[in-house]
Amino acid sequence: MSPAAPPAASPDAPGTTARYRSVFRPGLFAGQTIWVTGGGSGIGRCVAHELAALGAQVLISGRSEDKLQRVAAEIEADGGRCAWRAFDIRDEEAVKANVGAALAALGPITGLVNNAGGQFPAPLLAISKRGFDAVVANNLTGGFLMMRELFTQCLQQHGGAVVNMTADFRNGMPGMGHSGAARAGMSNLTMTAAVEWAHAGVRVNAVAPGWIASSGMDTYGGAMKALIPQLKNHVPMRRMGLEAEVSAAIVFLLSPAAGFITGVTLQIDGAASLHTPLIPPLPVERSTAFDGFHRAVTPEVLR
Repeated sequence: MSPAAPPAASPDAPGTTARYRSVFRPGLFAGQTIWVTGGGSGIGRCVAHELAALGAQVLISGRSEDKLQRVAAEIEADGGRCAWRAFDIRDEEAVKANVGAALAALGPITGLVNNAGGQFPAPLLAISKRGFDAVVANNLTGGFLMMRELFTQCLQQHGGAVVNMTADFRNGMPGMGHSGAARAGMSNLTMTAAVEWAHAGVRVNAVAPGWIASSGMDTYGGAMKALIPQLKNHVPMRRMGLEAEVSAAIVFLLSPAAGFITGVTLQIDGAASLHTPLIPPLPVERSTAFDGFHRAVTPEVLR
C-alpha cells in the first residue's frame, strides 16, 4: 500500500481551480482516519473527496489498484491526504490482514464507510447459485467482514462510526432480487450491530440511495442501459440524485451531530420508493440539486 504521486496539474484541471463545496464546517474530521471501501469510483470516490476536504486522513480500498491510485492522486492534488489498499473484501483472511496492516501504518481508524458492492440485472429464474452467492458476498458478506474486523481490531477500543451502503429495496427489487436480498440483509445487520456495539461507543447506520447519477450506471448494457435515462420520470422530484447528495448524508452520519442516531437506514431517493401510480404526476415547479463535488463526471449513459 502506498499513495500514488499526484499528477502534474494543468491550468484547467478540476483540482487547480476548485475544491469540494461541502456544507459541513472545515476541519470537521481533522485528526481522524476514515476508511472508504469501494473508494476508486462512483459514490465512494465522492465520499473520499469530501472527507479529505474536511480534514480526514482517508483510506480507500477496492480491487483495482489503478482506480485507487487515480483517486488518491486527485485527493492529493486537491491538498488532501489519501492512502489506499487493494484487496477483495470477500476474502476473510485478506480483510483481517489489511485491517491489521492499515492500523499499524495509520493508527486508529475512527470511521468506516462500507460502500463497496456490485450486482448485475437478471430476473430470479435466470440467477444461478453462483451468481446469487457472488452478489450477496459483494453487498453483504464483505461488508460484514469489514465492520466486524475493524470493530474487533480498533473500534471496540476507541469508539467510532460505521455507515453501510444499501439500496432502495423497500418494494422488493424486481430484476435484481439477489441485490435486494443482500441490501435488505445489510440494513438488518446495521440494526443488530447498532445494539450490540453501542456499549463501545460505536454507532452503526446505513444509507439507501435510489437512482443516483454515478459511474456505476455505465456498467449496464442492453435493456437496462436503455431504461436508465427514463428513470427520472419515476421519481416525484423528476430528477436523479447526485453523488454529492449521498455523500452529504454519509458525512452527517459520521459526524458528531449524529451522536444519538444509530441503527437507522436513511432513504436517499427523492421519494421514488413512495411513488404510486394512483397519484397522477404533477409538474415539477422546482427541484434544486446539491452539486458539491467539483470533480463529478456525468455518466456516459445520461449524456
